[in-house]
Amino acid sequence: METKRADLGGVEIAYADVGPAAGVSPRPVPVLLIHGFASNRTVNWIATSWTGTLSRAGYRVVALDNRGHGESTKLYRPEDYDTSLMAADAVGLLDHLGIERAHVMGYSMGARITAFTALEHPGRVKTVLLGGLGIHLVEGVGLPLGIADAMEAPSLADLTDPMQRMFRAFAEQTKSDLKALAACIRGSRQTLSKDEVARISHPTLVSVGTRDPIAGSPQELADLLPRGEALDIPGRDHNLAVGDRVHKEGVLAFLAEPR
Repeated sequence: METKRADLGGVEIAYADVGPAAGVSPRPVPVLLIHGFASNRTVNWIATSWTGTLSRAGYRVVALDNRGHGESTKLYRPEDYDTSLMAADAVGLLDHLGIERAHVMGYSMGARITAFTALEHPGRVKTVLLGGLGIHLVEGVGLPLGIADAMEAPSLADLTDPMQRMFRAFAEQTKSDLKALAACIRGSRQTLSKDEVARISHPTLVSVGTRDPIAGSPQELADLLPRGEALDIPGRDHNLAVGDRVHKEGVLAFLAEPR
């Protein structure tokens, strides 16, 4: 899939732009996909068949590599990874593509970015799809800071903590820039208050695996949202829930609801 690039004021964002499948009636609003920490557009969305699934349903699909990830610009100061800056990247990409509004879907860290996008740029968002992030949007600041230490460890063999080992192994598998990821963990630890969540008035689907210890309760977050719904992804942990069939079916049904 062709890599395209957008220069957003000194930060170059790599992305894929996939049109509706041939022979399918096109949907009027595109979908913007925002991946999670240490991942990239290919691992999070293309390899899991999300781009194909949405394209076959008639959507134009745009999937970006967040700053510090994939083929986008690598930055090494924590302050360069404030969640509001990454939300601004998402909106900047929409500007670059001439897209007025999009369904915005994020997973894990990408869901946090999606929530900030909806709060800070409400007119650019049609619906909000939060995967792999529940009430920890409010009650947690993302992954433990020890994950940054794991990125800076001499090798995977030097780590004993299971979560540190999991994320270091994943970062190596995705051929990530470990120093950029350490800065990202340290800089992207913003939360939203309950009052701020209550200001997200878009239709919102919160989807979390029932065996996910990282995200927090999807129902508790959905209850704070004026138009929130929760989706349980049965038997899936944080890593496997993203591409699950129940997740895809739930998102497609949610997007198809008349509004």
